[in-house]
Amino acid sequence: MKLGVDVFSLRQQGWTPIQHVEYAHKLGLDVVQFSERQFFESLDEDYLRPVKVRADELGIEVNVGMLSICPSSTIFNTKHGTATEQLQAMIRAAELFESPVVRCVMGTNADRRTGTPLSVHLENTLKTLRSVREQALDLGIKIAIETHAGDLPGRTLAALIEEAGPDYVGACPDAGGVFWSAESPFVTLEYLAPYVVTSHVRDTAIWKDPAGAWIQSVAMGDGNVRIDEWSRLFVEKCPQASYTLEVITGGAPRLIDYVSPEFWDVYPETLAKDLAQYEKLAREGKPFTGNMLTGPMGGMPDEYRKAFVIQERVDFERSVRYCQEVLGLGENWKQK
Repeated sequence: MKLGVDVFSLRQQGWTPIQHVEYAHKLGLDVVQFSERQFFESLDEDYLRPVKVRADELGIEVNVGMLSICPSSTIFNTKHGTATEQLQAMIRAAELFESPVVRCVMGTNADRRTGTPLSVHLENTLKTLRSVREQALDLGIKIAIETHAGDLPGRTLAALIEEAGPDYVGACPDAGGVFWSAESPFVTLEYLAPYVVTSHVRDTAIWKDPAGAWIQSVAMGDGNVRIDEWSRLFVEKCPQASYTLEVITGGAPRLIDYVSPEFWDVYPETLAKDLAQYEKLAREGKPFTGNMLTGPMGGMPDEYRKAFVIQERVDFERSVRYCQEVLGLGENWKQK
């Protein structure tokens, strides 16, 4: 299975797209996913073509993506036009790069706490998807919707894909983001495996709290959510997809307060049998006690910020080695 990097893993490095491609080659990776438009200064062919040429020289597959395609989402950005215009532009970029996917999201769990019903967000997302159906089918490119920051648990996303049409819409399961919605990544994979076309993978530490559970994103191999077992299932069930790392370290633990009734006001679709798997992971887990700097990047003294930049790269490289040497993932590194 191809092993890749979502460059959000390295967002603090300040690199150009070509530098990301060359770094991926150095580590023996197969895929570089530019998951957001912000990682390109422009979508003009004159800007993108040299990235494609360098990637081809190094044997690297380039995937592209964007954030929200839902105009009613709290994170939708109007800077580059309507949702349809932005998605059309990313599909054109995908064509240039010969990317089989365009990764995108509906929003975040914050969308469930506004005055707009979830059904409206889902319908707006469907409208955007349907508006590019012909373009996506003509080019053989799938729109890969991520389970992003607790916006869509696996069962809800599977239903959205079926309604839109799995002939041009697929899934990008985020093995870390699903914890925000009190869902085990094993449950997410169970629902989404037939639709998976790419992925965002990171390890997580989880442990119980009287109010629910704490979660913390960690480097691969540092967590306690059985990421090795999940990875074996992913390879078995989704052999055509790429295993794309989105490693996020340096953040403080996050409390998922699913004991509170208010939590379930915004996740009414969750089934008890699915929550039980999350609860089991939380009961069996313990806090992460390894070495990791944590804190907000904003307003941090330069000396501290530099340490976080170094940690980001060190933790990512540790994660790559874990995937290659322990999980046996990737193709290019085996040829070196």
